[in-house]
Amino acid sequence: MYEIKWNFNLKRYKKNGTGLNVLRSIRIINTNMKMSSFTKHEKASTDISRGNSSLAFGGLEYAHKRPVFDDKKIERRHIKEHMAGAFRVFGRRGYNEGPAGHMSVRDPVNRETFWINPLGIHFSSIKTSDLVHVDSEGNILKDGNQAPINAAGFKIHSELHKARPDVNAACHAHTIYGKAWSAFGKELDMINQDACIFFNCHTVYKNFGGVVLDEQEGKKIAQALSKNKAIILQNHGILTVGETIDEAGYLFDLLERTCQIQLNVEMAAKVGLEKKLIANEEAYYTQYNTSDPESLYSAFQSDYNLELELTNANFLL
Repeated sequence: MYEIKWNFNLKRYKKNGTGLNVLRSIRIINTNMKMSSFTKHEKASTDISRGNSSLAFGGLEYAHKRPVFDDKKIERRHIKEHMAGAFRVFGRRGYNEGPAGHMSVRDPVNRETFWINPLGIHFSSIKTSDLVHVDSEGNILKDGNQAPINAAGFKIHSELHKARPDVNAACHAHTIYGKAWSAFGKELDMINQDACIFFNCHTVYKNFGGVVLDEQEGKKIAQALSKNKAIILQNHGILTVGETIDEAGYLFDLLERTCQIQLNVEMAAKVGLEKKLIANEEAYYTQYNTSDPESLYSAFQSDYNLELELTNANFLL
């Protein structure tokens, strides 16, 4: 495994409309993973601008940068709007499955609490005003929708937020291809550029303990996730986390499609076609340059904006 240590040079930044674009340098530390030398990446990784700064070309500012807020209540409103938008995206993708599936976002005003979707409303119908505010004990708070929530969803998400202070958002659903691939109990292969976003940062929880109505099962899932961004829950579904609901939502959608592609590749391999996997060096280089929270936030914005257009922004109500 390779660990990234950040060194922020605060003297080297420029103001933009949403915050600071800080040039970062990294130090790569070889911990114990057996892989080829990272010579190409290490040569290029000193004082480079990561993610959006290197992908956006043409001398113009990228429009979809992650905003920075001084007012936590305004930030809360933004988070809830994007959470409702993420549900609309999931609904359009066909991810709704009865009572199964939930998202949570840590509240920026009171970080010991979080927002979650109510039980019984289709993803495609969720609005900002539908979201439920709960504390770490599952008590429904008065400033959110007064509606029941999924008990299993609470058990999973509450333990995730307790175990990972760095995680502000989590997405989980019982999607078709996620469930299908989860039956193998295997991590994904690095079979294309997009799959590389999950290189060395996704895992598998193999101990399916039934529907998550027990606090201990939620804790086991959180422990299995560890420091990863995504987890495949064997015989269950998939789950992703992020600093923002936009990051977690984009990762979830990408994970589902990557499971679909993996299943298609496995079928082709059965008839004699040879799989060509991406080497560790290139996979790591791609993962590093495309999977930072800022880039993943930005990657979700085109879908969010499409939902605004398709629904005439009615999910903001």
